[in-house]
Amino acid sequence: MPPARVSSARLRVVVTLSAAALVVSAGAASAATPDLDREAATAERLQPQSFPTTWWWDESEEDTERARDLLRQMTLDEKVNMMHGELNNYYGFYNGPIERLGIPALTMADGPAGVRIANPDVNDQEATQLPAPIALAATWDRDLAQQYGDVEGDEAFRTGHNVLLSPAVDIARVAQAGRAFEALGEDPLLSGTMGAGVIRGIQSHPVVADIKHYNVYTQETNRLSGGNAVVEERALQEIYTRPFAIGIEQGRPGSAMCAFNKVNGVWACESDELLNQILKEQLDFQGWVMSDYGATHSTVQAANAGLDQEMPGNTTPDVGPGTCYFCGPLLDAVRSGQVPESRVDDAVLRILRPMFGLGLFDHPPVIEPLPEAEHGAFARLVAERAMVLLKNDGGALPLTDSVGSIAVIGADADSVVAGGGSSLVKPTYTVSPLQGIQDRVAAGVDVRHVAGADPVTSASLIPGPDPIPSDFLTSALGDGAGLRAEYFSTQDFSGETIADRTDPYAAINAGFFLFEGFNSQSPDFPVQTRDMGASIRWTGELTAPTTGTYELAVTTTGSAVVYLDDVAVLTATPSGSSAPTTTTAAVDLEAGVARDLRVEFVNNGPGGTDAGAVFQLGWTTPEGVVAPQALEAAALARSSQAAVVVVRDYSSEGGDKPDLDLPNGQVELIRQVAAANPRTVVVLATGGAVQTSDWEDGVPAIVHSWFGGQEQGNALAGILFGDVNPSGKLPVTMPVDEESTPVSAPEQFPGDGLDQQFSEGIYVGYRGYEEFDIEPQYPFGHGLSYTTFDYRNLRTSINAGGGQDGDGAQLRVRVAVRNTGTVAGTETVQVYVGNLPTRRVESSPKVLAGWETVTLQPGERRQVTVTLSPESVSYWDVDRDRWQTPRGTIPVYVGSSSTDVRLTGSLRIGGSALLP
Repeated sequence: MPPARVSSARLRVVVTLSAAALVVSAGAASAATPDLDREAATAERLQPQSFPTTWWWDESEEDTERARDLLRQMTLDEKVNMMHGELNNYYGFYNGPIERLGIPALTMADGPAGVRIANPDVNDQEATQLPAPIALAATWDRDLAQQYGDVEGDEAFRTGHNVLLSPAVDIARVAQAGRAFEALGEDPLLSGTMGAGVIRGIQSHPVVADIKHYNVYTQETNRLSGGNAVVEERALQEIYTRPFAIGIEQGRPGSAMCAFNKVNGVWACESDELLNQILKEQLDFQGWVMSDYGATHSTVQAANAGLDQEMPGNTTPDVGPGTCYFCGPLLDAVRSGQVPESRVDDAVLRILRPMFGLGLFDHPPVIEPLPEAEHGAFARLVAERAMVLLKNDGGALPLTDSVGSIAVIGADADSVVAGGGSSLVKPTYTVSPLQGIQDRVAAGVDVRHVAGADPVTSASLIPGPDPIPSDFLTSALGDGAGLRAEYFSTQDFSGETIADRTDPYAAINAGFFLFEGFNSQSPDFPVQTRDMGASIRWTGELTAPTTGTYELAVTTTGSAVVYLDDVAVLTATPSGSSAPTTTTAAVDLEAGVARDLRVEFVNNGPGGTDAGAVFQLGWTTPEGVVAPQALEAAALARSSQAAVVVVRDYSSEGGDKPDLDLPNGQVELIRQVAAANPRTVVVLATGGAVQTSDWEDGVPAIVHSWFGGQEQGNALAGILFGDVNPSGKLPVTMPVDEESTPVSAPEQFPGDGLDQQFSEGIYVGYRGYEEFDIEPQYPFGHGLSYTTFDYRNLRTSINAGGGQDGDGAQLRVRVAVRNTGTVAGTETVQVYVGNLPTRRVESSPKVLAGWETVTLQPGERRQVTVTLSPESVSYWDVDRDRWQTPRGTIPVYVGSSSTDVRLTGSLRIGGSALLP
């Protein structure tokens, strides 16, 4: 049974905030900022337009009739034309116009973190690079989510787009997941609620939002080769389908995108259970389902299963590149009776209805300048709200204006870090952490920067030891540290080179990561492209820092030979697997003695050059070896009054991280700096969870800034200096390490062959940490503040609704919260419920049931009311195919995180009347 629709007038609800309300939504950003003029100016710039209150598009009889009238005029060829996308220079996702009938083109853009503009004639392809969606989730702010979607929708429309492929509500099941930054965390309620806000904001413009990736899309490993999520029905419904249900109910997206993977042995884009039975019938989704780019695998099965539109990019071994299943093959299937024409009519009507209802026919997109300053200010606001203060021992933060010198350390401290892949946005401008700090400090404060480590590229996704640092390499070109790199288009090192230059180290991870516009590597590493790497030769000198035995390591899918003084010391050959393998060899090196190094790599593994070059030369050193860059950073920190170390990972579509370690020697960098300066702050510019347990003992303060968007530097400076009181809360659990999670068994991730066993069932994220008694490093919902909050007077209640048999009853929790500190701040009051009062099924020891944020001045006290989600006190009954609410008493936990419980109580729930 579908979730209840909006009662009473069934109006489309769009929240419009006043300038004053917008400042309040910034929480501590406004309350703790002494510069009130800056606050007021920001609020004025961000004044949102007044959106009309209107009917939900999927309930408009007028637009439905317009769509039906147009459908009746269409030929079968024209209908099928609407059911498949086309290759287009400027739109990876595109459906051409039908001029005879006045049907506009569907001009689609990638959009989870802003609008990815492919047309070079539009604003130089620049748009506002917003903080990553995982950062938005860390704000726990529904209104901010809607404003986020508003900015995305506005920029999509102004840059010629009428469909935005956003939001992603995939659950962050795996800590190493490469695309976790594109979605909204590990909890279904948080993910679905924030996603719904983004949808409402996008669709307040004549732009269709696209909720994705449906369904159970949780990892990049094997995503294109038949990776199969083996998941039982209850987990499918309670964990992975629920954010889509919330997004559809509260946002009404015009489209949905089915995922690359299989679910229980069936491709997601041709699963009758997923598309017809659950999405369209159970969830009452009224829009259309498009495939991901290249995720269609059949004609008859996919069409009859509920796929409405095939996007291009399909390549199958038996048919070849450029396969179009919904072109001629679909026409043939309809004419032969394999696919009913009524199915085609349903698909086209599902496309036309939101096109009419959301204004695509009446308001074609335009090309006009973006409000760059205003939207940049909004990006800063989100980044400020999103930053999570993980640790702050001894009041290390905030920094004061009395600090006379600051060492800013990190290879990317002078740039803005973003996630890679199809969500990468070319920013209108950037403010790096270094620039933000320099602009914020008082006159006369000495701010100096050193890298401290080599730049990070997609090669950090290759398993095995880190690359040999540039500190110990000298290029054969004679231009400094690193190695001469000669890139050839042939596999025998013949012909002219594609590039001949010095690289900091010998590594490349090509394939998907190096598509133009997808690569989010550090700007300090020379750009590598997809056509580089049929063969590569690196040459120079290797000088060991200390005498001893070193273990050289080559990790690759191809073949390679490593020479020292023209003697082959390591040979690697293809294993036959598409996964890279590591080959090692022990060599004795003498301190200070330069050895001639030559490395020859041939990309002749599975898939050849089409798969992209994968190679890395690393090593394991004797104990005590520290890179000179790290020692230089420590020396700068020692001579400074404070040190800020900005570290990063490489998170991207197309690959999962091999572990949760910080790459390229950044762990040792942190240790050296922290040992040199007791006032060291570490800033995590990462796409999700990383391991901190192996370095944080000597670090007093840690700030998680996520991929903070183009204003990351200004936002970070505001947090560090206390202009903004941090209020972000973790939307994911931070584990001790990758071996200490609910999905650490190899059959769970990366899987047993192609099968990913979801044997943890409903115990995903913090639910699993609680159930399996796994201690996290930082729990879900965690986030510190520069003030403190007191919780008192917990009251729970059930307010009967106006429907028959109690339908619409609301569960409410009230609590008094007081700011007991000396500065204003924003607290997110989180309500969890415990085990359900039933023996029929097992249930989670804690489930997020609701939350509210409150901004308080010092000493201020306010009553906070949290309305709980009925599904949070229910379970999916697999026998009845519906949510079931048991009768009895359920524990209630109220606090500042999933483990920081301040008050406990209970609710007496009364059965299925709570659910529709």
